[in-house]
Amino acid sequence: MADTHVPRRARDLPGKLWRAVEAAEVVVHAGDWVCVELLDALLARSHQLIGVVGNNDGPPLRARLPEVAVAELDGVRLAVVHDTGAARGREERCAAQFPDADVLVFGHSHIPWDTVAPTGLRLLNPGSPTDRRRQPTCSWMTAEINGGQLEQVQLHRPPVT
Repeated sequence: MADTHVPRRARDLPGKLWRAVEAAEVVVHAGDWVCVELLDALLARSHQLIGVVGNNDGPPLRARLPEVAVAELDGVRLAVVHDTGAARGREERCAAQFPDADVLVFGHSHIPWDTVAPTGLRLLNPGSPTDRRRQPTCSWMTAEINGGQLEQVQLHRPPVT
């Protein structure tokens, strides 16, 4: 997930997303939390949390979160960052910036994104579960890692209420 903006855009995350958090082995948040309380709630309810700070996150979150996070998950080298810059040239720019990563999760735009750079780097932006901006609905992603491979990447779009 990314760009939760709690409590500015919503009081809380959608219930379906909380259930996914509790079921997941690893939760990734690509920044713009806005409040420390959400970080603490995700830490309490997730098995493992990998997160970064976003441009809307103040000093309390900046003191606890890095700008870039890296992890190896069952052989998949993951990098997480909030902002990758303009969409044009993103794949090439990110492949050069993260040459050791297999997957890059990012946020900032609130626009879901799933592409592969010429180097094989998979770029994923889950959108925002609380602020759809110009999108038809809010969104987040789930994925599975099996045998060192990222599989079953799914974009979730809850119904508009």
